[in-house]
Amino acid sequence: MIGTSVSRHHENFVQVVRSYYQLTKPRIIPLLLITTAASMWIAGEGRVNPLLLLVTLAGGTLAAAAAQTINCIYDRDIDYAMERTRHRPLPAGKVQPRDALIFAIALATISFTLLAVFANLLSALLAMSGIVFYVAIYTHLLKRHTAQNIVIGGAAGAIPALVGWAAVTGTVGWAAWVIFAIVFLWTPPHFWALALMIRDDYAKVGVPMLPVVVGNEQTTKQIWLYSLILIPATFTLIYPLNVSGLVYGVIAASLAIVFIKKAWALLQNPDSKELAKSLFLYSIIYMMLLCAGMIVDSLPIVHNLSSAIATSIQTLLNS
Repeated sequence: MIGTSVSRHHENFVQVVRSYYQLTKPRIIPLLLITTAASMWIAGEGRVNPLLLLVTLAGGTLAAAAAQTINCIYDRDIDYAMERTRHRPLPAGKVQPRDALIFAIALATISFTLLAVFANLLSALLAMSGIVFYVAIYTHLLKRHTAQNIVIGGAAGAIPALVGWAAVTGTVGWAAWVIFAIVFLWTPPHFWALALMIRDDYAKVGVPMLPVVVGNEQTTKQIWLYSLILIPATFTLIYPLNVSGLVYGVIAASLAIVFIKKAWALLQNPDSKELAKSLFLYSIIYMMLLCAGMIVDSLPIVHNLSSAIATSIQTLLNS
C-alpha cells in the first residue's frame, strides 16, 4: 500500500511539472535562444564568455517562458475552443489561472535577477520589455483586433537579438538592430504559413489572422512580399555593416534560394496546406541555420579566412 501511494504521488508530481512546463510552450523557445546566441557571438567577435552565454540564455529562456505562460492565461478561452490547443494545461483544468500567474511572475523575477546581476541592467530591462510587448501589445491589443497582429507583434520575438547584444556590450549596436529586423521580417511568412494550415480554427474563435480576413490568395502574396524584403535584409550584415563575411554569405544565399522557391510555390497554389506546411517547417530550419551561419562566420579563424579569401578575390578583380 505504501509503495502504491508513493508511486501515485510521484506520478502526480510528474504530471504537475509537465503541465507547468507545457504552459511555457517550450517548442518556441529554441528559436529565440539561437537568435540571442547569434547576436552575442557577433557582438563578441567570436569570443563569448561561457558563463555570460549560459546566464543570458537562461535568462532569455525564463523571460520567454513567463511571456508564454501569461499568453496561455489570457487566451485560455480561445484555446478551449480550438481543437489544436484544447488539451493545454489551462483549458484542460490541469493548472489554475492564479497558480499560472504566480508561476509567470516567478519566472520573470528570476530572469530579471539573473540578467541584471550576471550580465547587465540593459539586457535585463530589454528581456522584461519583451514580456510586456508580447503580453500587452500582441496578446491584448493586437491578436484579437487586427489582421496585422503578427506583423507588429513580431517585434516581441525579435527582442532576444537585442538582449544578446546588450549582454555582451552593454549597448545596442546597429548590427543588433539588423538581426532584430531580420527576425521581424521573417516572422510574418513563418507565422502566416502556419495560419494557412489552421485557418478554420482561427475563424472558429474569431481571431483575425490574415488568411481569415483576406483569404489565402492575398495571404500568400503578403508572404511572398515579406520574403522578398527579408532576403536582402540578411545580407546587410555583410554590406554595409561588415560584421559577417563570406561563409555567412554563402549560407544565407543557399538558404534564401530554397526559401524563395517555397514561397513562390505557395504563391502559385494558395490553397495547398501541404505547401504551407512545407514553408512553415522550412522557415524554422532557415532561421536556425542562418543564425548558425552568423555564429560560425564570427569565429576568429573562420572570419580571418573568409576575409583573406574576399581580399584575394577583390585583388584579382582589380588586377
